[in-house]
Parts: sequence; C-alpha cells; structure tokens
Amino acid sequence: MAITVFIRYQIDPFKRDAFEAYARRWRAIIPRCGGDLVGYWMPHEGTNNIARALITFGSLGAYEAYRARLRDDVEGMANFRSAEEGRFILAEERTFLRPVV
Repeated sequence: MAITVFIRYQIDPFKRDAFEAYARRWRAIIPRCGGDLVGYWMPHEGTNNIARALITFGSLGAYEAYRARLRDDVEGMANFRSAEEGRFILAEERTFLRPVV
C-alpha cells in the first residue's frame, strides 16, 4: 500500500528565502534516495509561516529504506545541516497518509 508523507513546517517568516532554497535542493535529493516528491509549497497569501511538502512511497518499508539512504547521502545531510545552522525551520510535523481506494 502506497503512503504519502505530509510534512507541515513552521518557518521563520523573515527567512522564507532560505527555506525556499532548502526546499529546492530536495528536488534532486529525494528522488535519488527513493521518494516520489509531489512537491513543496510556500506561503503566498494569508498565513506567512507555514510551508508544506508531500512525498509518496510505495510502502512504509520503502519509506524506511529511503530514510536509511538519506542518512548516507552527502547532499541530503548537508541540506539538513543548512536548516539547523540557518534556523529557518521552527517546527516540523509529519503525518503518514494512505490513499482512499
């Protein structure tokens, strides 16, 4: 059964450009590590500190394998470090969704 990981980010609204650069870097990293990146969404109107991402996997096992590959990916780990150093992500929530069939 396929699953989609819905990630809700609370970001520093004064560092949206830094978060957007972070999100753009994932476009190459996530597929290389085994995820199907549906996309990242930035605030546009209204709430200015919430961004979102959707990543689909063939199964929960495929997600676990992705996480293992990601820990070994040099660019992926560098992107995580950029978020820690830049402090533009204030909080992150993950929800695992399944399709309604």
